[in-house]
Amino acid sequence: MKRAALYMRVSTKGHGQTTETQALALRDYVRHRGFEIIQEYRDEGISGSKDSRPALDRLMKDARSRKFDVVIVARFDRFARSVSHLLRALEEFNHLGIDFVSLSESIDTSTPMGRMVFTILAAVAELERNLIKERVTMGINRARKEGKHIGRPKADVDARQVAGLRARGRSWNQIARELGIGKGTAQRAFDSLPKTLSAEQPRR
Repeated sequence: MKRAALYMRVSTKGHGQTTETQALALRDYVRHRGFEIIQEYRDEGISGSKDSRPALDRLMKDARSRKFDVVIVARFDRFARSVSHLLRALEEFNHLGIDFVSLSESIDTSTPMGRMVFTILAAVAELERNLIKERVTMGINRARKEGKHIGRPKADVDARQVAGLRARGRSWNQIARELGIGKGTAQRAFDSLPKTLSAEQPRR
């Protein structure tokens, strides 16, 4: 007998919206398939666009502990905030040996058809990632050819101001905090000064 986890979500709490409507359909499916319900996970009044959802976070944690064999949802959009989010979850479930069922889309990754749909979605996602990577690489190469700086902008540091703070006994960490720059940036600015100016300053 497969151990099932049911996940439900509604965006608005109250106003007639409740996860119980989804629960009825999910329980009926479980009964029909002869599964055992291990846990029901419910996010009430939580937008699907949120990165973190308490019940979904608990479900993913329990999945990694192998507490169930199949996750069942009413619709994709009740579970995932985007196609990429859905695919990441499905890939993790696949790695953990956990099946995924969505009633509305009639997807069941334990069946040959469900596995085929997952494979197609994963291939499309991989293609999209490669196209994005290719566009980024092309953009970087074009910018370099045009002589544009790639990476984080260089901090505008007054080397003499750094030297002045050092002369007053400031440590590198104190100077970095005071000027809002990194410790290494402050040291490099100091080292860029003529030796006659920087040699007199402490190096602690």
